[in-house]
Amino acid sequence: MEILAIIPARGGSKSIPRKNIRELCGKPLIAWTIEATKKSTRITRVIVSTDDEEIASIAKQYGAEVPFLRPKEISGDQAIDIEFLVHALDFLKEKEGYEPELVLRLPPTSPLRTAEHIDEGIETLLKNSDADSVRPITEAPKHPYKMWRISESDSRFLESFLPESFTHMHEPHNMPRQALPTAYIHTGAMDILRLRTIRELASTCGNKVAYFFMKPEDSVNIDNEIDFELAELLMSRRNLL
Repeated sequence: MEILAIIPARGGSKSIPRKNIRELCGKPLIAWTIEATKKSTRITRVIVSTDDEEIASIAKQYGAEVPFLRPKEISGDQAIDIEFLVHALDFLKEKEGYEPELVLRLPPTSPLRTAEHIDEGIETLLKNSDADSVRPITEAPKHPYKMWRISESDSRFLESFLPESFTHMHEPHNMPRQALPTAYIHTGAMDILRLRTIRELASTCGNKVAYFFMKPEDSVNIDNEIDFELAELLMSRRNLL
């Protein structure tokens, strides 16, 4: 079975300049994801989708393929995942006649995700034949029933982000967390997709999304400097074990 890992790594990060190749515990950030894919027992091919020559060079040094440079029009802040996935698949099919059965989206911003996590996700999809995709989840650190928004009718005040007609609870924001239904978030560490989910449903999840759990300490997704520092601390601790 052909299982393709696609690592997206555009060069234009604004929150942390050059984030994808910034050094984390002695290696460029992207290296941690490439090395995890190389240790996977199921992934058969690893490519990096980037618009940046320097990122491409570093990715190749760590063993990933970079068969193309991603077009600028699908590399900006507003670009969505389905665009670079379709672009990569179209390129490989046109140039090589290559099409995988499963596709993984593996962002470099989740360096604490391991080969074991990757393989668990793949096995979960293979065991659930009717699933369109698999996503790793962890319990939400902030419950959505406790979220607020600024009132549109009077911007001096707050109102519940979710109305009572949705929660069926009076003032859930004042209730103990234990009284609320458990909420989960997609860790962002990966998406595992059937080819048809991308091709036929034009989606990065589809209609039936299976799942597996990741621990919070493995699920850091780097969006800002605080995230980067946390990931570095946790990686340093892991490397000492």
